[in-house]
Amino acid sequence: MEFKLSPEQQQIKKAAYQLAKQEFPKYAHASDQDEAWPRELFETVAGQNFIGITIPEEYGGPGLGNLENALIMEQFSRVDGGLAVAMNATTFGSEMLHRVGTEEQKEAWLAKLASGEAISGAAISEANAGSDVASASLQATKDGDEWVLDGQKYWITNATIADVLVVLAQTDPDEDNRHARHSIFLVETDREGVSSNKIEGKLGIRASPTAEVVLEDVRVPEENLVGERGKGFPYVMRFFNETRIMVAAQGVGIAQGALDLSLEYAQKREQFGQPIANFQAIQFKLAEMATRIEASRLMTQKAAWLADQGNAQPQASSKAKWFSGETAVWCADEAVQVHGGSGYVAEMDVERFYRDAKITEIYEGTKEIHKLIIARHLLGQIRG
Repeated sequence: MEFKLSPEQQQIKKAAYQLAKQEFPKYAHASDQDEAWPRELFETVAGQNFIGITIPEEYGGPGLGNLENALIMEQFSRVDGGLAVAMNATTFGSEMLHRVGTEEQKEAWLAKLASGEAISGAAISEANAGSDVASASLQATKDGDEWVLDGQKYWITNATIADVLVVLAQTDPDEDNRHARHSIFLVETDREGVSSNKIEGKLGIRASPTAEVVLEDVRVPEENLVGERGKGFPYVMRFFNETRIMVAAQGVGIAQGALDLSLEYAQKREQFGQPIANFQAIQFKLAEMATRIEASRLMTQKAAWLADQGNAQPQASSKAKWFSGETAVWCADEAVQVHGGSGYVAEMDVERFYRDAKITEIYEGTKEIHKLIIARHLLGQIRG
């Protein structure tokens, strides 16, 4: 076993951190306070080919894997977790498109998404269907050679800025198998009947726009069906196996950034005539932060590597996502403690890290859901 990145991966990691370190601080505070998505930063990031990392080369993307994407997400999040999501998730949902979409769908959208000319989102969650995806009730009814979509989606990333949404809709409500009732559709946001309402006042990741999406008698042609009818649920589950790795990488990055800030502050801040880094209590915090981060990073990179080998494992993604999220929250909390009163004000980056960290334990499946996935896998092995 070799616990090292390839020279290309090391360069990607270095370049991502340099870009984030140079550009993100210009927007971080204002984007957080104003809850504003920074298009100018997006254009800069897209111009340096850090958008749509897994989109294949034949469609204009870098054609890289989940591991490279996770490296970028970690390094971006190390500087600012909110901006990391705001940049990395601009092609959200394209993974399903390039995996099961038609050639016409791919040619219409993937190159635009990879270049930054267009932005996508995945409209999956609903007010009463978050962790229980199979309960999604937005309806798609066949009418001649068109589908008519009616319903609402909630907590949808990019909805207010997206050009196209990948929408999970119920096409076969009478199907006995609840996991075969849904299909996936491409819905252009400029279609009549599509609207979005921005969700404001989020605790963290405020630079990433989140909204409620309303579809009222939205008509889309048959060719907007993505993949096979009735396969929406398994498509989404496979999609989550990979996107959860990105949330894990976000958690690792936030935790690492919190440690970076703590190391710097602890060596500058003096009490009782010496830097607080000399105190054993502070050293214990720094040591435990570093250890938890390393464990989280290894799990995240393993899950990404498995996915890139065509062997994506739900339990591996769940372990990485749960533990890395918990690590992000724990390290951010300890970082505020290291900073003392200075860490409790908005002018300090560590305060923003503290707020940004919490979402990594919630979206893409709560940590409780991921513990269930892991446990069911273990029990399945035992019973088998």
